Amino acid sequence: MTGNSGYLTGLDRNQANYAPLTPLTFIERAAYVYPERPSVIHGAQRFTWRETYARCRRLASALARRGIGKNDTVAVMAPNIPAMYEAHFGVPMCGAVLNALNTRLDAETIASMLRHGGARVLITDREFSVTVERALALLDQRPLVIDIDDPDYQDGKTLGELGYEAFLAEGDPDYVWQGPQDEWDAISLNYTSGTTGDPKGVVYHHRGAYLNAVSNVLDWDMPSHAVYVPLQRLVLPVVARGARRHQRLPAPHRGEGGAGCDSRPRRDAHVRRADRIFDADQCPRGNAPRYQPPHRRTDRWRGAACRDHRGGGEHRHRADPCVRPHRDLWPGIGVRQAR
Repeated sequence: MTGNSGYLTGLDRNQANYAPLTPLTFIERAAYVYPERPSVIHGAQRFTWRETYARCRRLASALARRGIGKNDTVAVMAPNIPAMYEAHFGVPMCGAVLNALNTRLDAETIASMLRHGGARVLITDREFSVTVERALALLDQRPLVIDIDDPDYQDGKTLGELGYEAFLAEGDPDYVWQGPQDEWDAISLNYTSGTTGDPKGVVYHHRGAYLNAVSNVLDWDMPSHAVYVPLQRLVLPVVARGARRHQRLPAPHRGEGGAGCDSRPRRDAHVRRADRIFDADQCPRGNAPRYQPPHRRTDRWRGAACRDHRGGGEHRHRADPCVRPHRDLWPGIGVRQAR
């Protein structure tokens, strides 16, 4: 043996010197350090970090009581609303794997994802009841269906055995969740949109989600107590065609004390062109950014395309998903589509 053997003695891993990396610790710390700061604002609904943390633990507890545990798949079909945010923490808190579904896919593709991923639970919003109902009819084995009855949306119908809030009521707000034993454990299952065949699954692990979250904080220069305003009608349609849908929600990427705001987009307001995404730095901080036409966009934004599309001319932004947000515009999801 070469080297100093002292480095191999008494330096084993223990709870004092090692913990597997997981984004679940972010919300735990936010609730401990900033319990009364606003966490999520959605229409008339307002939650603090203490309340959001308790709701996530209720969800984890309720899932566990239904027999959902490590490596079980929980699918969610919903827009960026509080239930989707809570699922990003509550589902992995009980060891399960989150499969956030692309809300713009057809019933056959959704059914394929539910079947291939082996979803045992499906949490679905009434807005997508038509698609989900058709998808469920294509399955040989129906998962437990939980309906999100969002007061900000009046159409659609319920399909499941119980509502989301009733399901949370079954859970314990003081549920003692356990982090992953191995940071390599799966935290989420994502699918491509299946444009060239059946959707292809991609598994994220706790370590990758944690490091991606920290990298986003550094790369996007997030300030302390930043406020996340999801611009769904501008950003999500760009991402919807890629492997990521809601997986890059603010959930694992929301560090300490940032307040989340949300609103349900109008379907007719969706914008699919990346050149309609704007740079938030063009407007005074705190004001809602306004759309800037291409000819008035700053040079700083024009250089935001990937290295393959930085040339001049009318095709500068021809690859919509290659555009990435700058500085204060951080939608919490990756706008770069996997090729």
